[in-house]
Amino acid sequence: MNPKARHIFQELREHFPYTILAAAIGVGFLGLINFAATLTNRQAVLPEASRGLFHLTHFTHLFFSAIATTSMFWRHERRWLKAFQVGFWGTVLPCGTSDILFPFVGGRFLGVPMQLHLCILEHPLFVLPFLFGGIAVGFLLPPIQRSTIFSHTAHVILSSIATMLYLISFGVADWLKFVALIFILLVAAVMVPCCTSDIIFPLLFTRREERAAHALHRTV
Repeated sequence: MNPKARHIFQELREHFPYTILAAAIGVGFLGLINFAATLTNRQAVLPEASRGLFHLTHFTHLFFSAIATTSMFWRHERRWLKAFQVGFWGTVLPCGTSDILFPFVGGRFLGVPMQLHLCILEHPLFVLPFLFGGIAVGFLLPPIQRSTIFSHTAHVILSSIATMLYLISFGVADWLKFVALIFILLVAAVMVPCCTSDIIFPLLFTRREERAAHALHRTV
């Protein structure tokens, strides 16, 4: 295994338990919302109400994802412009895939007519402040021990909630009928894009000598 692949694998292994824990918390949170709606006889208005919650969690997800992606790169290579570009594209593309494209395609696979809602195009004035704010914080966090793990955990919790809320808001209102398949979709939607955003994407763009210096520092 080459040094870059070995380093990426090491970061994935360290973040993996936090990813599973955060995804489980996200699923439990959505279950409580559904249970509360059932108890108060407001199940019928849940899809409409969840649309606002989706936007809130999606924007916050972008914020924490930008922190994790930017700080992961900044820990290994101190180049401002490059770090900004990695933080921007490493957040917008994976978060859109996780929160929107995965549930959209998953809902269509279940035979449910889904609405495609791209927030970055439809609500740029809401998306960009969260995105740029997360990138800015990402430059400040690396000196804090385990900062990327904490931001990654918050990122994954919000991603799991946003994915479920998109399903409920834009097509799959009666999601309990498909709960087993949705769970599989949720794991894929959280694990693949989020780990790509927080770990794989930023490390792919770091220089070999910078990663080597960081690895040496961690062993000292």
